[in-house]
Amino acid sequence: MTTTLDKPLPAPDSARSLLDTVFRARELSIGGALVLLILCTWLANPGFLDDQGIKDLLLNSSILVLLAVGQSVVVITRNIDLSVGSVTGLTAFACGHFASGTDHSAITVVLLGLGLGVVCGLVSGALVSFGRVPALVVTLGMLYVVQGIDHAWAHGEQINAVNVPDGVLSLGTGSVLGIPYLPLISAAVLAGTAYYLRTYRSGRELYAIGSSPEAARLAGIPVRRRILGAYAFSGAVAGFAGALWLARFGTVVADAANGWELTVVSAVVVGGVAITGGTGAVWGAALGALLLTTIGSALVVLKVDSFWQQAITGVLLLAAITTDRIVQVRTTSALRKRSRR
Repeated sequence: MTTTLDKPLPAPDSARSLLDTVFRARELSIGGALVLLILCTWLANPGFLDDQGIKDLLLNSSILVLLAVGQSVVVITRNIDLSVGSVTGLTAFACGHFASGTDHSAITVVLLGLGLGVVCGLVSGALVSFGRVPALVVTLGMLYVVQGIDHAWAHGEQINAVNVPDGVLSLGTGSVLGIPYLPLISAAVLAGTAYYLRTYRSGRELYAIGSSPEAARLAGIPVRRRILGAYAFSGAVAGFAGALWLARFGTVVADAANGWELTVVSAVVVGGVAITGGTGAVWGAALGALLLTTIGSALVVLKVDSFWQQAITGVLLLAAITTDRIVQVRTTSALRKRSRR
């Protein structure tokens, strides 16, 4: 009997190294833009970086960072999950309904959210990987199905914070050394995912699948199983985010996180994860999420119409996709010239 160890794949080829270098540079540019944005907003309104302002910024970005991490794993495989926002809303309401008027612990509520999220992710992943239905169609359908279930279940009902156990609410309001729990949780999930993708063979195989599913299949990589796992992980993160949404806000309605799908995708793509798969890092996606959240907070502080946040997000998304395409074309051209020599 033989045992296959989950080890990193061999070092990437020159093409992949070149692309990784370019996208690392883009992550640095996003970080620079973020620092510049925070500095300019602070100069316009010094209260932006007071203790409460920093805490609000961290709290507001925590859930979006989580969803961006889960989405990144799917996008790396050359797929997409448009249902994360609706799954987050469903699990937030389900966890609130489960915990309302009881003394359930935060761990129990989180486990419920994770379970519901995994189920949704497995359904989408099975249809994409084994049913071979396009990911866009599957996850868009899942979005509407989950929203329909949520609204039919809620019937206009609202979960009120006064009915949610204090142990659950403390997860969203508590802190360690002045740092709220939610940013620490998001950072832990981010670091763990980044380590897995970079260190373990199964994590590197996700990049191989995104680069060329056919080549990955010929190389013996279990493509369908890996894609299914990616969707299960995305669903689990969305379910986890739903439980944290309940802890953060306490009051939950049926359309919680409605419309977050495109914001999450924008954060991922702006952060350097190529929409065509095979390239990018969850650190960049987290920076993208933090940048979009900071833009929204800065516009509020500067008293600018919130409409411009959507416009800026759209511009950043188009710019990121254009950059990805230019990089791919130039890299392919450079490699062809090198091979001729």
